[in-house]
Amino acid sequence: MRLTVVGCGDAFGSGGRLQTCYHVEAAGTRFLIDCGATALIGCNRLGIDPSSIPTIFISHLHGDHYAGLVWWLIHAQHVAKRTVPLTVVGSAGIEARFTAATEALFPGSSRVPRRYDLKFAEFAREKPFDVGPVRATPFEVSHPSGAPSYALRFEVGGKVLSFSGDTEWAENLVPAGRGADLFILECYHFAGEPRFHMSWQTIQANLDRIGAKRVMLTHMAENMLARRSEVGDARVLLAEDGLAVDL
Repeated sequence: MRLTVVGCGDAFGSGGRLQTCYHVEAAGTRFLIDCGATALIGCNRLGIDPSSIPTIFISHLHGDHYAGLVWWLIHAQHVAKRTVPLTVVGSAGIEARFTAATEALFPGSSRVPRRYDLKFAEFAREKPFDVGPVRATPFEVSHPSGAPSYALRFEVGGKVLSFSGDTEWAENLVPAGRGADLFILECYHFAGEPRFHMSWQTIQANLDRIGAKRVMLTHMAENMLARRSEVGDARVLLAEDGLAVDL
């Protein structure tokens, strides 16, 4: 399994980073975890062909995690001339939210007949969802987005990759990340308890409980970026746009 960080920034581009998007290649397939508004920019920089990705998983319905779908699907229609089917999996109401965003930004574009089959599917809490060789299990966390927000646990090719999505500390993060080969954890601040987000202080206190083999800190605000050199745990990686990790 190879994970490539397409974007690891917060909603505001702190540190000049792109919004949340991860590319995963494993077991003969590829998928995205989240698709922030800058996803196409990041893929272009990294030479990732959008048409080579058959599945996109969305952790929650905030724009910096799903809004890139608008540009992604318009690009598929008018630039890439995509013919490969695409499945988008997310929280309840994801198709309606996508359609509303698309119509707000590019009126009429959601009604244009597509050259490819587009399917939306919805997670059910803690129920595994299988797409080809990928099994994704959602664990509800604490981050209001107008629909359930999830930490996602992916099992594919004998490896486990987990992603917290955006959340304050929630006990569901323990089963979501338990024993994972890599757990990508949002780490908005260095210390304290930011509302609906986490800090390194909180994460550090729970690493042993989770038991992931490695952790990657992401979604860092300026406060955390300024102090990231103080993270001194050998299990912990710091996300950077363009970083690739083999599991």
